[in-house]
Amino acid sequence: MPGSWVSEFAPAKVNLYLHVTGRRPDGYHLLDSLAVFPAVGDRLLAMPAEALSLTFEGPFGAVLEGEADNPETGNLVLRAARALGGTAGARIVLEKQLPVASGIGGGSADAAATLRLLCRLWGLPLAASPVASARAALAPGGLAAIALTLGADVPVCLASRPARMGGVGEALTPAPGLPPAGMVLVNPGVALATAAVFRARGAGFSAPAELPASWPDAATMANDLGKLRNDLEPPAIGLCPVIGVVLSALAAVPGCLLARMSGSGATCFGLFPDAATAEAAARALARPGWWCWGGALEAP
Repeated sequence: MPGSWVSEFAPAKVNLYLHVTGRRPDGYHLLDSLAVFPAVGDRLLAMPAEALSLTFEGPFGAVLEGEADNPETGNLVLRAARALGGTAGARIVLEKQLPVASGIGGGSADAAATLRLLCRLWGLPLAASPVASARAALAPGGLAAIALTLGADVPVCLASRPARMGGVGEALTPAPGLPPAGMVLVNPGVALATAAVFRARGAGFSAPAELPASWPDAATMANDLGKLRNDLEPPAIGLCPVIGVVLSALAAVPGCLLARMSGSGATCFGLFPDAATAEAAARALARPGWWCWGGALEAP
């Protein structure tokens, strides 16, 4: 690409646990979750242009080609660009590396990366991290306030740092100290709509988790997280039974400390003692139709 292009990484968001703690009168569910951002994701590039445009590349780009440019329900990259810059122009390319509708925040991460990218391209100030200073960042006109209008997961993706998520996703506090660990992500090639999973969920709610200030090692972290759950996992398996197959395959790989679904699925993750073990596990799990990645729990 010519030197006039600027780029921004959009890492995947993985929910290490997800408790549904209640429901607001407007129907939105209240959550308690711990989100992390491993070193795998999409990439966005942009350069100055008179008008706003978006093209897709990458292994999953074709899936988005037919997406309507709707101001309320269309592609989140274009919606983010318009929310930030109004009628300002830019030529944007989305290199789509993550599966679509897969429970690892791909669309939300893309929207957040678009906000960061276009702030740089257009010379706009970046707000403080929504995790470090949530009240300031969510003030009217703040970047995280714009992010929240795009979706409940976009504010946490704006910082792309480990964070505890509350409310509908917008109430962010620092995560416990995380130890070095490995992670494997596996998606069975099936898209799963978040709304359908929530509709399939039974009645009742979970209490927020009690988390330590930090974990000394991966095994202790996995043991503590194993006492928690993803409340959306059972209804997701009911809608998409292959998720159970993925979880069983992950749990059976040597070195796996915990296997769980992320978000509303269908992507599942496994925690491992280190990145090298996770990389080997991802290679062992590879099969036709499955998307697999292995590496460090946190991006460097």
